[in-house]
Amino acid sequence: MSLAAAVILVVLSWLWVIGEDRARGVVLISAQSAEHVGQFIEDLLGIGSPSPPAYLRPDRWAAMAGLAAETLGMSVLAAGLAGAGALALGVFAARTVAFGPLRPSRSPLWPMAFFVTRGAFIVSRALPELLWALLLLFLFTPGTLPGALALGLHNLGVVGKLGAEVVEDLNLRPIQALQRSGARPGQLLAYGIVPSMLPQLLTYLLYRWEVIIRSTIVVGFVGAGGLGQEFRLRMSFFHYTDVTLILLVYLLLVFGVDLVSAGLRRLAR
Repeated sequence: MSLAAAVILVVLSWLWVIGEDRARGVVLISAQSAEHVGQFIEDLLGIGSPSPPAYLRPDRWAAMAGLAAETLGMSVLAAGLAGAGALALGVFAARTVAFGPLRPSRSPLWPMAFFVTRGAFIVSRALPELLWALLLLFLFTPGTLPGALALGLHNLGVVGKLGAEVVEDLNLRPIQALQRSGARPGQLLAYGIVPSMLPQLLTYLLYRWEVIIRSTIVVGFVGAGGLGQEFRLRMSFFHYTDVTLILLVYLLLVFGVDLVSAGLRRLAR
């Protein structure tokens, strides 16, 4: 039943889109559209260009390799910021710590910390990376730092929420044994909760790293450096073979990060 409903919704949405385009005088599928697509592909491949395409020039590959390293560094810094923030704050956003059996004391500070941290995580992930980057560019000069901070702040809300859920799903017996033995809140955190949550949190963080590396090109469009900024510049100057080269380098970068992330996840388990 749900599959049939999904198919009906997809068909209706496409009919609505096509109907709207025709009402505005735009034909979605036409000979003119096909001609434009073909011309754009020829431009990307450099067909008919008097100079060699950028993707066949070693010097252009070397220049893009530097930008790829910059993009990779941005993604690693963003993932590190998100992971460190989630590790430091995720415990306070767990219901078992604020209200449940892992609550260190009856102090009202623990429920207050829960609501404040949860609210911060909601705001953090509600604002998209592009909006964070635009806001941070008013504080910093254009470059990789505002891009890394924007990606880190957005993903802090995502990874922090996942970290809180990891704490809520922990096996409570070892941690409660530490409580009964007289462990203080700091000791309970350092020797009980963090070691238990860390492997799963690292797995989630590595998954988010794969998402972050794909988002770097988006924040680059507003001046946050890396391949994204170069992509926007080359599109603005109609250097289409450079665009093709950037896309090739970006695909190789994403593929490499996916492989490294998969290997690190196996080690984290």
